[in-house]
Amino acid sequence: MPELSPHRRMLVLAICCTSLLVVSLDTTALNVGLPSMQRELHASTAGLQWTIDAYTLVLASLLMLAGSTGDRIGRKKVFMTGLVVFSTGSLLCSLAPNLDSLIAFRMVQAVGGSMLNPVAMSIITNTFTNPRERARAIGVWGAVIGISMAAGPLVGGLLVESVSWRAIFWVNIPVGLAAVLLTLRFVPESRAPKARRPDPVGQVLVIALFGSLTYSIIEAPTADTGTVLPFAAVALAALPALLWYEPRREEPLIDLRFFRSAPFSGATVIAISAFASLGGFLFLSTLYLQNVRRLDALHAGLWMLPMAVPLFLCAPLAGRLVGSRGPRLPLVIAGIAMTASAVLFAAFQAETSNSTLFIGYLLFGIGFGFVNAPITNTAVSGMPRAQAGVAAAVASTSRQLGQTLGVAVIGAVLASGIGSSSYADRFVTAARPGWWILVGCGLAVLLLGALTNGRWARATAERAAQRLESPEIRDVVGTAERV
Repeated sequence: MPELSPHRRMLVLAICCTSLLVVSLDTTALNVGLPSMQRELHASTAGLQWTIDAYTLVLASLLMLAGSTGDRIGRKKVFMTGLVVFSTGSLLCSLAPNLDSLIAFRMVQAVGGSMLNPVAMSIITNTFTNPRERARAIGVWGAVIGISMAAGPLVGGLLVESVSWRAIFWVNIPVGLAAVLLTLRFVPESRAPKARRPDPVGQVLVIALFGSLTYSIIEAPTADTGTVLPFAAVALAALPALLWYEPRREEPLIDLRFFRSAPFSGATVIAISAFASLGGFLFLSTLYLQNVRRLDALHAGLWMLPMAVPLFLCAPLAGRLVGSRGPRLPLVIAGIAMTASAVLFAAFQAETSNSTLFIGYLLFGIGFGFVNAPITNTAVSGMPRAQAGVAAAVASTSRQLGQTLGVAVIGAVLASGIGSSSYADRFVTAARPGWWILVGCGLAVLLLGALTNGRWARATAERAAQRLESPEIRDVVGTAERV
């Protein structure tokens, strides 16, 4: 990629952030529309889970393929293709006549979404080569999540109340088309110096692992054992198969040597834990506010502002802290705040009081606001620039997998607790085990953030980067692994 002027670099950053905005806004706004969709499409709790997880599951399954494809054939080409497919999928979702069609169209939308965020992050990584500038750019990237969190519930509530839940998808279309035109005009093409070959076997194993695991969790509370057990068996077989197969490929879909870096491994698990918390938190909050408190979509969106506003304010602060002091401090702050928020709900029934509900939302917003920038920066910093697409895709995959599992696990726990009762009668009691799971996720962010970002951890990152960058070392390591 040619060296760009500061003005051009900021323009490229703005265009890339647009992709994150439409994807994140779609998810946060859609959560507010879940109860309306449930009534119109006669959906069960599992059906609502699938409207979220069908998207995040496909996204998680294809992100690494999209990242490596962008490195191979050109990031700009893949990015533009993703914008077109995502906009088309959004249009189809807005026209869905029933729940099954909506779930299918959400999967189309996700195919396009998989080409956006990891490729955009790779473009940013190769555009901002100075580590300090890159950290600031990633802080802006994280702030866009804050904007989507702040605007999503409110925009979703306004659209649902004034038009329909279908209007949530209409917003993506003009934004996506504008991004296509701006990308065509201003974003330079770039690719990795050495093209990576496709890994179809690895890709199939990833899809089998993520898909069967998610299906098993979501359907377990309502389906019989004979239906769920084969999918659970596929998930249990796919994971060791993936771990056995990938190191034996010269150019694997998932280069397991990335995980020799303690910061990278820590960031991956932190991303899964943090976004599982986000998925579960939004799912529980939306259903509680609208199905238990009987608020309309707009007022439910307004109630989420105590979470969204600090998220928006803390995200750029986290980016500056990462640039000046490293990722440990923002991750520790994030872990403490997210854990405290979940404890309020799990131990003190924060839903039952306006003041504790407000404090719980506020703490979660602060925590999640601090978590995204250090995850992203840790995932791509120290890795060879030629591997930026794959490294960013692993980080993005961790986020989407976490959100998928959060919705699946928390939704399954909720469905088991409620059973045939009404939400109003059983929700607080049924949701309590789910909140304790989110306490565990917050503690994982705290402990791993503190442990995987010290001097020892940075040394492991340097050694991992050397192995990935040097052809001679790569050949030696590859031979040793095959032996």
